[in-house]
Amino acid sequence: MRTSPPDSVDTSYATDALSLFGGGLFYRWQVLCRLTTPTQWHLSRRLTWTLAISWLPLVIITAASHPEQLRGLLQDYGVYARIMVAIPVLLIGQFLMEGRFRLLAIHLRKAGLLDDDGQRRIDAAIGTLRRLRDSTIPELLIVVVVIADIVLLGQHRVSRGATWAIATSGGTSHLSMAGWYYLLVSMAIYQFLILFTFWKWLLWSFFLITLSRMPLKLVATHADGHGGLGFLGLAAAAFNPVALALSASIGATWRHEIFHSDVTLASLRLPAIGLLALIFIAELGPMCFFVPRLTVLRSKALLDYGVPAQDHASYFHRKWILHGEDREREHLAVADVTTLAFAASYDRIKRMRPFPVDKGALIGLALAVLVPLIPVVLAEIPLAVILKGLFEAVRAAPL
Repeated sequence: MRTSPPDSVDTSYATDALSLFGGGLFYRWQVLCRLTTPTQWHLSRRLTWTLAISWLPLVIITAASHPEQLRGLLQDYGVYARIMVAIPVLLIGQFLMEGRFRLLAIHLRKAGLLDDDGQRRIDAAIGTLRRLRDSTIPELLIVVVVIADIVLLGQHRVSRGATWAIATSGGTSHLSMAGWYYLLVSMAIYQFLILFTFWKWLLWSFFLITLSRMPLKLVATHADGHGGLGFLGLAAAAFNPVALALSASIGATWRHEIFHSDVTLASLRLPAIGLLALIFIAELGPMCFFVPRLTVLRSKALLDYGVPAQDHASYFHRKWILHGEDREREHLAVADVTTLAFAASYDRIKRMRPFPVDKGALIGLALAVLVPLIPVVLAEIPLAVILKGLFEAVRAAPL
């Protein structure tokens, strides 16, 4: 049997509709440049070429035109956050999102959650998703937005945050060659990947919202604790790379402001909370459409299982508690086993969670947002002070 390397997708984009990234202008351009193929993702190749284009010429231009600024470039945290962290993470995130969508769409068919009519409706939804994916309009709009941002705000943003990108002539300051390259190439790639990946997440959200409106065969006693929809939690984690990339970029801006202006950690508290809330809404918002249905399912199941559970519990109590003097010599009968099974099922229904995302996924998302913000904290509070405080807290804690 043929095996694929770790960065491959083992299904053809040309024949399989279960793909978020296998169509559109950007995909065709990547195929033309041999950065991907219809049967393999080639993640390592895409990472190598993207970093080579966005980073290496920047270093070469700076070293050739303004060598005294090279150290400033190599020490610029914002450049590393966007080029060396955000861009690779976004490319890896696309690979993760693609794989998760395929797995979940296939599982949806195999799990028997849809009847024949539901299968036809989900096929129609996938067909609509595929047409949206292949449309050139969204990607052209993304390019227009990136160009507009560069024209309106890009030059000011680069000149304010990157001193190595500034050249002075005739007493006036302007972007150097390296600054223009960073603005027109490196930043443009980063912004395009952010918006492009978010567009794909909107497609995935469209699929989830459509699925939530279909007559699903949900079971309140399912072992996943979500009526059989626990597998959707895997989809939520696919957005974590986008959250990490955004947090790293925004954190780089905040870190620069702490070092070069009167911004403090206290003043960033509300923006940080807002960032966390917006990312949680973006990732978990589509899952909320399943909550009403799962809530009704749980309430109805509690009533449906409540009556037979009461009958069996009463029987068990009469036999083993009220008239249990010979229970040591008896074995559990079939009715006794059924009673215990009803009790276990009823308890499982009570513990059912209508929101189809587990605690682990929520923790993972929170870490994706908060970990890139650690350098922001270190910009005001040195690591030695933090470690000293932790050591003193541990030492003072009672055994």
